[in-house]
Amino acid sequence: MSPETIWQSMGGGDGTWFIVSQVFVVVFATLLLDFFQKRLLKRLHATLLNSSRHWDHIFVESMRQPLALLIWVVGITFAADILGKRTDVLVFDAAEPLRSLGVIVALAWFLFRFIRNMERDILATAAAEGRRVDTTTVDAVGKLLRVSVAITAALMALQTLGFNISGILAFGGIGGIAVGFAAKDLLANFFGGLMIYLDRPFAVGDWVRSPDRNIEGTVEEIGWRLTVIRTFDKRPLYVPNATFSSIAVENPSRMSHRRIYETIGIRYDDADKMAAITADVRAMLEQHPDIDATQTLIVNFNAFAPSSLDFFVYTFTKTTNWVRYHEVKQDVLLKVVEIIGRHGAEIAFPTSTLHVPDGVQLHGPLGNGKQ
Repeated sequence: MSPETIWQSMGGGDGTWFIVSQVFVVVFATLLLDFFQKRLLKRLHATLLNSSRHWDHIFVESMRQPLALLIWVVGITFAADILGKRTDVLVFDAAEPLRSLGVIVALAWFLFRFIRNMERDILATAAAEGRRVDTTTVDAVGKLLRVSVAITAALMALQTLGFNISGILAFGGIGGIAVGFAAKDLLANFFGGLMIYLDRPFAVGDWVRSPDRNIEGTVEEIGWRLTVIRTFDKRPLYVPNATFSSIAVENPSRMSHRRIYETIGIRYDDADKMAAITADVRAMLEQHPDIDATQTLIVNFNAFAPSSLDFFVYTFTKTTNWVRYHEVKQDVLLKVVEIIGRHGAEIAFPTSTLHVPDGVQLHGPLGNGKQ
């Protein structure tokens, strides 16, 4: 004897109330299951926050809302199946594909949340611990993973709804050629952004410049189509990513040292003091706390200039900070001036000397008006 027959023998009539009771039980069970899973995951998340691992509590946090969606989708569609078996309403026939579609959406939503939360946690943890992390790489990996999840979920959803995936992929291959011609600049910028993410010539926060174009500033954002660079006068500069595949880009932010390269001239009258001056300047640089003596360090007499005897200073600072570099450079040049003065020499400036041969007399005003 079936449950429905038993129900009818107990006064259930034509079985309508039996169906209603089944739907009620399914919906009530769905409500209870959702209620308990929320409480369970909340407690589990609070417990896992104290663990040394990060991915476990992120996993639980990411699945809370998608799991609630999954429970309700399965529960409601199961109730719709019960009603569909006893009625001729066509709308209930959509319960099964909607259930499959809901599972796909819930799974994709969970993966999106998990990827985003992991991305945020990696950056926040690195900042809290004082570690340097490549923000550009983290952002690029997160975007690629989200795009992969979206494409996979879309194809699975189309397959669930009865579409022929092979035909769609074939159409996409043919249509891709037309789209490629119509949107070649857009695609060029997309692949240009992809190359930036892979080659990493610069990252967010780097100071970059191009000798080929009037581009110089700090990188604020690297998108799939544009890179935003904040120039030093605080104006935003939007550069299409395809541009970086055809120009040279310098990245001063990745310098290991900064160079001091200066030429100083002394008078020809101080030629006998040149050797002592260059020796003292070299000794000063070797002992300077902000100069890296392990790098190339040159102080040598260099040239007979028209008005001076020139020696040059070639050395590298330990700092790469632009402001600090100029402070160090100023200190070095002032010490050079001090050394030159200590030796009784003078820094040369452009002068002209007029030699008058013996016996030549000056006439006119220069000669006091005498013949």
